[in-house]
Amino acid sequence: MRQLILVLCLTLITPAFAGIAAVAAPDRASAAIGEAVIRSGGNAADAAVAIGFALAVTFPEAGNLGGGGFVTVKFGSESQFLDFRETAPRAASRDMYLDENGNVIPKLSLIGHRAAGVPGTVAGLWALHQRFGSKSWAELLAPAIQLAEEGFEPEQKLRDLISEARSDFAGKTNFDRYFAAAIRITTDGEKFRQPELAATLRRIAAQGPAGFYSGETAALIVAEMRRGGGLITLDDLTDYQPRWRTPLTAQWRDYTLISAPPPSSGGIALVQLLRMKDLLKESFAGVEHNSTRYVHLIAEIQKQVFADRAEYLGDPDFVVVPVDALIAPEYLAKRVAEVRVDAPSAPQSVRPGLDEPRETTHYSILDAAGNAISLTYTLNGSFGSGVVVEGAGFLLNNEMDDFSTKPGQPNLYGVVGGTANAIAPGKRMLSSMTPTLLVKDDQVRGIYGTPGGSTIFTAVFQTLINLKDFGMSAEQAVSAARFHHQLLPPNVIIYSRCCRLAPETVSELRTMGYRVDPSSWEFGDMQIIDIKDNGEVSAASDVRGRGESRVFALEH
Repeated sequence: MRQLILVLCLTLITPAFAGIAAVAAPDRASAAIGEAVIRSGGNAADAAVAIGFALAVTFPEAGNLGGGGFVTVKFGSESQFLDFRETAPRAASRDMYLDENGNVIPKLSLIGHRAAGVPGTVAGLWALHQRFGSKSWAELLAPAIQLAEEGFEPEQKLRDLISEARSDFAGKTNFDRYFAAAIRITTDGEKFRQPELAATLRRIAAQGPAGFYSGETAALIVAEMRRGGGLITLDDLTDYQPRWRTPLTAQWRDYTLISAPPPSSGGIALVQLLRMKDLLKESFAGVEHNSTRYVHLIAEIQKQVFADRAEYLGDPDFVVVPVDALIAPEYLAKRVAEVRVDAPSAPQSVRPGLDEPRETTHYSILDAAGNAISLTYTLNGSFGSGVVVEGAGFLLNNEMDDFSTKPGQPNLYGVVGGTANAIAPGKRMLSSMTPTLLVKDDQVRGIYGTPGGSTIFTAVFQTLINLKDFGMSAEQAVSAARFHHQLLPPNVIIYSRCCRLAPETVSELRTMGYRVDPSSWEFGDMQIIDIKDNGEVSAASDVRGRGESRVFALEH
């Protein structure tokens, strides 16, 4: 069972000067590693690198070398956003997942070698370290190497996930050959070892990104692609570059919100949701948390957001994304005017508003100097494509499914897209990842993020509202029932299996015309650090996962 650990919580002091640090990570081993790095003199970036590589060992469903992600950073007064999202291989094409009749070939963008984009994680963590790190690269990879070489005891939740995934990949990939051993462990003290992964990590530790994008590891990736008919070549690997981008920055109430710009839809969507809710202040007045009216009003806002997402958002290196227009107050006021307060809007009536010119993981870190890291990275689906690179021991992503394989065709998470997110060589696929910082008076007041595919930014939104409008503690905010609506399928609201909506709310929503169902997966695994104006630091890991959160003081 996931445990929330508050090692120390101090009040009436400012975190930047108090020697208080915090880590919220998706499993116990990575949380311990993050704390150890900071206690030994490392900063938030050092801890982020060490945690990222450790999760590639202990959190294989999403922690990765073969995926990509985003990180929102605040060091001192400097805010940055690093995009290490995967890219489409050179040989990728717009219609590569369609048959001769123009129909989508089932599962081709999800399972197997052709589902994989060019990985960005190793290059991304290297870029983060080069800009903000203080400890040596090799030192930060040492804990991950030890975990892979000596092994770790997989928790029951991980063994259950592996068991569920085996049937999806059976006869299609080599997943079982690498991970079946983890579920055969039955005695205390027995460990799951990954020697090939340890060797790959050693090459990366010694050579930096060259230990992954060229040399032996790259040769193993290319050989794997040839065996399974995949598209990634040596040129794709050597050409890969992460991108430092200007973070999305917006005012929300008394805070500055710093979040993900395109190619993530998360930051734009989060700002739209927060500002539209405030514009509907009168409609929300006196409305109880997760009541029927509350869920309906949020669902109506979410319809508007997903209509815009499908039409306008994609990789800014390939399409013009109207970021400022989409979060402008006058535009959002126009969108709010289209919200039906007392009944669900028909999906076909919700159109993009501008005039024309799942499985992921997240961690949050605060160091004793007040520097903050919010990092989300992913393989996309649980265990990605299911393909393990033979001889290298790591899974490849199935991120190509995040493109619009065909305009109007739902992806893994049921989200439809348009031509802005069509496949093109070298293009980054649209994401919902929303690593977010909240800042006030140039001091970090919150670090938030979660996995969950298209539910990511709606989960971050609900967690922020739980904290700021309903006065919940960090633990209460991440543990509360969450729900999600995304325009299509029509008037469908899903809610998390773990922490459910009240039965009477579900019944009343159905009477209004909604279909209300528990989610088929346990969406959301929030990892947050929240800092009050008086300096009180708290951290929380979602009850839905197996993470651990720590707040601790450093001795001067």
